[in-house]
Amino acid sequence: MGIKVDFRKRFYKNNERKKGKDPSFTVDVNFEAGNELAVLFGQSGSGKTTTLRCIAGLEKPSGGKITVNGTVYFDCHKAIDLPPQKRSLGYVFQNYALFPHMDVKKNITYGLKGMTDQEKENRMRQMLHLLHIEGLEDYYPSQLSGGQKQRVALARALAPGPDILLLDEPFSALDMIVRMKLRERIKLIQKELNIPVLFITHNPVEAFTLGDKIIVFHEGKVQQTGTPEEVFYQPKNRHVAELVGVNNIFDDAVFASHIDKDRTLFKAGELEIITRHIEIKTDKRISWGIRPENITLLNSDKDNRELYENHFSGKVISIVNKGASKLIAVRSNKERRVLISEVSNKAYEELNLFHGCNCTFSFASRDVLIFV
Repeated sequence: MGIKVDFRKRFYKNNERKKGKDPSFTVDVNFEAGNELAVLFGQSGSGKTTTLRCIAGLEKPSGGKITVNGTVYFDCHKAIDLPPQKRSLGYVFQNYALFPHMDVKKNITYGLKGMTDQEKENRMRQMLHLLHIEGLEDYYPSQLSGGQKQRVALARALAPGPDILLLDEPFSALDMIVRMKLRERIKLIQKELNIPVLFITHNPVEAFTLGDKIIVFHEGKVQQTGTPEEVFYQPKNRHVAELVGVNNIFDDAVFASHIDKDRTLFKAGELEIITRHIEIKTDKRISWGIRPENITLLNSDKDNRELYENHFSGKVISIVNKGASKLIAVRSNKERRVLISEVSNKAYEELNLFHGCNCTFSFASRDVLIFV
């Protein structure tokens, strides 16, 4: 059981369609999700919201098929296109979309059809308990905080017992503490109800924290699907790497040789980089990258710790305070290449680094990312 998505949605500007021109933008996606929390992750305008709207029946795909728990919501070839009210789903919008003239009780029970008043009351009470909003049933949206509004919106979406829950950046307007609490609540709800949940975000921390599966979008297409660990530490291409915070990406590398069955050597300008074994032709140009937290810095004058296979001397040229950590830019002495390392504040103090000081930067072969 779960959701299977394989559709295209073409967008045309002005009279492009009539003139026989190609569409300005096309969303062309193919993915599956079981009874799990799947995060649709990518920049704004990459097709995430269009995907949810097509699943919900608020927009019609140009072709393809959408199936939820065995029920076909859309099939271009069979001319199936269920109206939104016939699709068993809950949808939480970014702006909550609560009815301002209804109290919390009426907002939650609005979508409950075919129930007696007592059954609606019981269901409403269940939702209040599930979302930890008991005591708010007589309040109106204008009397609620942002976090309370979001919980009411979730309660309304879940009250009919949907087969799938769609969440379109539901926490973007909330402060950090409220977001953290609601993330945990969403994860618990998904486990308890055991239904597919599709959650949109452009925030990599939120994606990593929430997702059982992450589906990465870029320019209308799915670039990679996998666990948070796979996506963040084994990005398939440069687009995904940039989205998950790989600050150091370079396009100037040329494959050199195999060192042994486990390691490969390539040249990046004057630097020789050792990486895990890859099958690639000699002299093939490749892109490579390294996550900033995987670069270890050592004070050249005071640190005698053991180095990784890749280590080069350089000079600190900038230090940016991120709060709990520091981003340190180092220019290598060879060919003046700049790499960025992220270190904790404690490590920064212990290293005694400062602008202009000499240092050594080092990283393991297993952490080098290759994009062919």
